Amino acid sequence: MRIGGDIINIMITDNNLMFMDAGGSMTTIEGLKLNKSGVLKEHPDLEDNPEWRKVAIERLKKHIKSFSTESEVIEYVKEDLKKFGYEPLFKQRAGFRAEKIK
Repeated sequence: MRIGGDIINIMITDNNLMFMDAGGSMTTIEGLKLNKSGVLKEHPDLEDNPEWRKVAIERLKKHIKSFSTESEVIEYVKEDLKKFGYEPLFKQRAGFRAEKIK
């Protein structure tokens, strides 16, 4: 995915998401930098919760696990991140060759 001039790789294995930047730094969902105002748009009930970040990550993990196939997870991540200005470039499933997203 691309946002501005930065390209982010998102790897999905079963129900696990990994994120890698152009420098090769890799992180899990727990390592993401979350913007509180962005989280509150999706989960307004967390406004006064001091554990807002932890709860938001747990909700995302639970939502990802609700999908039955890797393709469903790919589509969800692709469409959800598009709302925030990310541009999907390629997708790759189960070690197959990467496909350009049209």
